[in-house]
Amino acid sequence: MPEIAGFNTRAIHAGQEPDSLTGAVAVPIYQTSTYKQDGVGGLRGGYEYSRSANPTRTALETALAAAEGGARGLAFASGLAAEDTLLRTVCQPGDHILLPDDAYGGTFRLVASVFARWGVEYTPVSLGDLDAVRAAVRPTTRVIWCETPTNPLLGIADIAGLADVARANELLLAVDNTFASPYLQQPLALGADVVVHSTTKYLGGHSDVVGGALVAADAELGERLAFHQNAMGSVAGPFDSWLVLRGLKTLGVRMDRHCANAAAVVDFLAAHDAVSAVHYPGLDTHPGHAVAAAQMRDFGGMISFRLNGTSSQSGEDLALAVCAGVEIFTLGESLGGVESLIEHPARMTHASVANSPLAVPADLVRLSVGIEDVDDLIADLDQALAQALERGAHSSASTA
Repeated sequence: MPEIAGFNTRAIHAGQEPDSLTGAVAVPIYQTSTYKQDGVGGLRGGYEYSRSANPTRTALETALAAAEGGARGLAFASGLAAEDTLLRTVCQPGDHILLPDDAYGGTFRLVASVFARWGVEYTPVSLGDLDAVRAAVRPTTRVIWCETPTNPLLGIADIAGLADVARANELLLAVDNTFASPYLQQPLALGADVVVHSTTKYLGGHSDVVGGALVAADAELGERLAFHQNAMGSVAGPFDSWLVLRGLKTLGVRMDRHCANAAAVVDFLAAHDAVSAVHYPGLDTHPGHAVAAAQMRDFGGMISFRLNGTSSQSGEDLALAVCAGVEIFTLGESLGGVESLIEHPARMTHASVANSPLAVPADLVRLSVGIEDVDDLIADLDQALAQALERGAHSSASTA
C-alpha cells in the first residue's frame, strides 16, 4: 500500500486491513478474555490475555497513533483513566505539575484531590501567557498539562510555544486534544510529547461509548505508558474499542459539519441582546484567535456564552432558564456527539471546581453543537432565550 498522507484515508484504513481469514471489511470484535497458546509461550500474534492486548483494541490503538501522527497509541476505559496512567507514569511524590487555570473539572479533581494526597503539587497558570508559564516552572516541575481549546471557556494555548518552554526545562508537554480532535489539530507535530483524549467525545461521536486514549510521539515513552496501562489495567474493552474505531472513520466529515454549525450559532448569539459574551476561538475578538487560526484546521463545535442579568433575574437565573427551555438541544453532560447538548458548567461538569481558583462563572452556558440542521438549532436557542426573558418579565410584573 502506498504511504497514506490524508487524514480521512488514515482514519479509515490505518490498522484496519480486511480480515485475513474471511475478508471482512470491518474489524471483528474479539470478545475474548484469553487465547489458546501453541505450547508454553507459543503465542499467536502476541496475544495471551485481553488486559495486556486484544486485536480489536490493537486496531484502534494503531488507528489513533496514525490519526495523531504518533509512535504509539493506547486505548483506555475513560479519558480520566488515560490521564491517571500518564501522570502515574511520569510523576512521583514531590513532583509538580502546571495546569491550565481553566482546566476541565475532572482533570483538576484528579490532580487536586488524588495526586495531591500522593505528594504531587500543582499550580494553575494561564497557558496563553508564556511568560507566566515560564515563571511558574519550579525545579520539581515535571509536566505542563495543556488543554486547547479549554473546557469550558474555550481558551487557546500556543502549543509550539509551550513545547519550547517544555524543552528548555526538560519537561513533558501533554495536550488534551479532546475539544479539537486530531482532525482539527495535531499537537505532536507542534512539539507536544503526548496527546490525551476522551474518546467518549468526538472520536466516538455518537454518545454511546466511554473511553480514553494516549498517543505518544516517542516510542520509548509509548513503551513506558504501555507497561503502566497493563500494570494498572484500565483498558478499553473490545466492543468499546470497536465503537470508537467506527466513530473515527467519520470524524473528518462530522467535524466539518460541527464547525460549520457552530460558526452559525456563534453569529446568532453574538448579535443577541441577552448575551454578554461569546467564547469561541473563531471570533476575531477572541484573545487566542490568531494562535487558533495558525494551529487548527477550523475552530470546532464547542461554544460557551454568558448572559446579561436583568432587573428581575440574574445572569445565572437566565442561564438556568435557557438550559431548561431548549427542545432540540439536550440538557446533559459530555460533548462531541452528533446531537446538540447544552449544560450549565457551574452546576454540572465543573461543580468540582466550585470555590477554587478554577471556578467558572455562574452565568455561563456551554453548547456542544451537533450536526442537525443549523436553522433548527438557532430557532431552538432563540425561543429558549425569548421564553426565559419573558418569564423574568412576568415575574417582575407580578411582584411590582
